[in-house]
Amino acid sequence: MASQKVEGMLKPKVTPTLGLLGATVNAMALIAPGAFLWITYQLQAAATLPSGASCASDIWSGIVVALVVCFLTALSYAQLAKIYPEAGFASCAYFAEKAFIDSSEEKQHHPASIARVAKLATGWAAHLFYWVYPGVMVAFMATFIGYIYTAFTSKTLTNTEMTIIGAVFAFVTGYIGYRGVTGSTKTSLWINIIQLSALVIFSGLAIWYRWSNPEHATTWAFTSAWDVVKVHSFQGAFVQSTIAILILVGFESCTALAAETKEPETVIPKAIILSLLIQGVFAYLIEYFAASYMVSEKLTATVTTAATATAAATTSTVTGLAAAAASSAPIGDMAQLLGGHVLPGVAFGLMITIAITVAIAVIGTTLSCMNTAVRVTCGMAEDRELPEMLGFMHGGFSTPHMAMWALVVVSSIIAAIGVRSVVGLTGITLASNLGTFILYGLTCVWTIVAFKGRKDFSFTKHALIPGLGVIANLVMVGGILYLYIIGNADAVNEAHICFWIAGGWGVVSLLYIGLSTVKKTYSVKMIACVIRPEQLNEVAQALKDQELMMGMTVSDVRGFGRQRGETVTNGKPIEEIKFLPKLKLEILVRDWDVDRAMDIIADTLRTGNIGDGKIVVYEAASAMRVRTGERGVYAL
Repeated sequence: MASQKVEGMLKPKVTPTLGLLGATVNAMALIAPGAFLWITYQLQAAATLPSGASCASDIWSGIVVALVVCFLTALSYAQLAKIYPEAGFASCAYFAEKAFIDSSEEKQHHPASIARVAKLATGWAAHLFYWVYPGVMVAFMATFIGYIYTAFTSKTLTNTEMTIIGAVFAFVTGYIGYRGVTGSTKTSLWINIIQLSALVIFSGLAIWYRWSNPEHATTWAFTSAWDVVKVHSFQGAFVQSTIAILILVGFESCTALAAETKEPETVIPKAIILSLLIQGVFAYLIEYFAASYMVSEKLTATVTTAATATAAATTSTVTGLAAAAASSAPIGDMAQLLGGHVLPGVAFGLMITIAITVAIAVIGTTLSCMNTAVRVTCGMAEDRELPEMLGFMHGGFSTPHMAMWALVVVSSIIAAIGVRSVVGLTGITLASNLGTFILYGLTCVWTIVAFKGRKDFSFTKHALIPGLGVIANLVMVGGILYLYIIGNADAVNEAHICFWIAGGWGVVSLLYIGLSTVKKTYSVKMIACVIRPEQLNEVAQALKDQELMMGMTVSDVRGFGRQRGETVTNGKPIEEIKFLPKLKLEILVRDWDVDRAMDIIADTLRTGNIGDGKIVVYEAASAMRVRTGERGVYAL
């Protein structure tokens, strides 16, 4: 029993369990075409050029442009994942730091080194994306449940009620993630199966609706299949891509699962591309084609013009793409048309069925992003770049449970704001998107840095593609901000919210990084390790080779650890404690050298057998070189 308690207190070993299917479906869940078709078709139908003219006719071509941008970034991620399979939870942050360490070939780097700056810039951009995004999806789920509730009861939920629904949803989703990646993967697999099946059914019915024309429509939004897919305006395709790009992000999320994936050097790169290929190319292009293909004058919506000082409010009916732009749920409206005329008698039932699959897809995308977010956080906390408690792992489920529950709280707060205002929620979403494209652009840069001096360097894969990826992501950032800034009053307010959130996040980042950098630069730590006597010279030489040993104190000691001095237990209870002869080493090191020193000592000592030793780090309040009187780090 005592042994079990001790095991529960120790950090559990993360066991690789995921194969290609598991890694792929986790990333596919974050892309979630079932959820985003329902959410974004209205936004894309309502999109306009800077002149004010509609560019709804370029919905499909905009997705193609966005896919090109995503594939440029995905290929860069895949190349980094291939050479850095040991990245573990830290994912993109590890890629950034390791790229500069390898390219400089330095044995160590200091707190203000470019390697650390790259790691922190990437990590904090990732947090702006991954920690804000779940809250947006929680807010959408609460609003979505409100929509379904109204459809059934004709009543409207209050903001307080939707806030409570959002908090419950955040907790339930967080609990699934807290239970471990295996359960999350099974959930994501079924969610993908359900939403892809629903999308195939919806797309098939939509195309059949166009071919059979059961309502005898005479004015179709697109004259033919070719009219749906062709580029009507290059400017329109670009505007649409700035919206469509938002529905395709998430392919890179599986890089945070490297520690839980078998053969990550081959599986993760494949999962990145497969997830984008299946969800982006197969699902999105087919479903958006089908939805646009069926739009005619039979799709209607009511538009109310607000009253002015000289005129009363008026109500009018719009049709086609204008109706899709005006509707709160155009896909739901299309489902009712299909259920009323292709499958007579099931109009409301088909709409609710598809709506349920959308809700399931929202669970998947929220869960996938939460899993990615807490793993990147855990990786940075383990690297002592975030508070240590965020790196705590659950003893039974091997998940960063403290980070998960912190994210549940953050997501609930964001949702509470989001359900109160569409403008506020859109502004929060823009901030998350800004973090996404900064992260993607930086990762493309790190790909160039990582491969520039390697023997396997390829100009196409390691210079041209990531270079185009950098440009494409910068264009997306500029395009999104430009379009919102020049838009109407709501769009301008949304942009301001984005700037405040991103700017505030940047200020917090700089303050935290500045304070931690000062600490790492001027503070010292005491590393104490208990080792086998015969390993002393090996440890000393290893530290000397890495220029980490400024001095060492060695003491003869006796003691015991978890095995109470027994080197072999044979499954039998230990009755007598044995005090074994050991050496205790005490080493003062710079704060920023602690992790490297611990890794080097551990790698030298590790035999895989009981009794390999222990390493403990103490806070050294100060230090002094007696001869000169120098203090702190200068005394080393």
